Amino acid sequence: MNEQEDKKIYAIHIDQEPVSVVDKNDVLDKKEKKPEYAGPTLGDRIWGMFRFISSSAIIFIVIFFAMNWNAYSTIIMSKIGFLKPSAGEETMLGTGTGDDLQSSGNVQDLMDLSKDPEIQKTQIPQLALDVMPPDTRIVIPRINKNVPVVTVSSEALMNRDWVRLEQEIQEALQDGVVHYPSTAFPGEEGNVVVTGHSSYFPWDPGRFKDVFALLHDVQVGDKIYMYYNQKRYDFEVYETKVVLPSQVDVLTQEGGDRLTLITCTPVGTNLKRLVILAKPI
Repeated sequence: MNEQEDKKIYAIHIDQEPVSVVDKNDVLDKKEKKPEYAGPTLGDRIWGMFRFISSSAIIFIVIFFAMNWNAYSTIIMSKIGFLKPSAGEETMLGTGTGDDLQSSGNVQDLMDLSKDPEIQKTQIPQLALDVMPPDTRIVIPRINKNVPVVTVSSEALMNRDWVRLEQEIQEALQDGVVHYPSTAFPGEEGNVVVTGHSSYFPWDPGRFKDVFALLHDVQVGDKIYMYYNQKRYDFEVYETKVVLPSQVDVLTQEGGDRLTLITCTPVGTNLKRLVILAKPI
């Protein structure tokens, strides 16, 4: 093999002929030349950003509803009609009051009873007894709630120990809704403030994590009942509003006697506060 033939080799080129003869120097030149990469276009960047935001939003929504499923399932069932508002406080307690029975005409004078026990069942009227729960409770017929009201000591509030106060309130919320410290009690002059969860962490103990999930459904004119010291106090809703957490004037005792219900809104967040105001009747 002579020197001229030694300078040539056989190579396969996919962009030209299947087999061709090239010079060694040409092969080296091609290896040294690298293809130029222009980088992503503006359209590629926008599409990539859109995919990232969309994926993040989907993941966030899935986690959000999973964390607040109890509250939102209650709201969904209410909207499609599985949960209907109660006709009144008597329905929720399973009894009526003496005034209600008198007005309905069920209270009668003494009568002659039949000797037949079966007929007697239809002749004996209901007893006009007021049945009062032994604990402090709040009854909201519109959202079918009959819940214990837990009292929290005002010591931490007086000492301005906000961390301890928040801890005590959160612990009390495991057992019901909370009467806010240093606000009036039913029957006293001032503002009776009651707060409860609309939603909370699913792993938190307690049965009242979403007790106020449907509080948004309460309307002006609705009745609310509170039981305190074996006595019933009746209220009628006159205003509903949404405020910021910094608007603590909803706790003030000035402005007349009233009942104030507070919960977080939107459900599953603590961005704002839903406030229900009711006057004694």
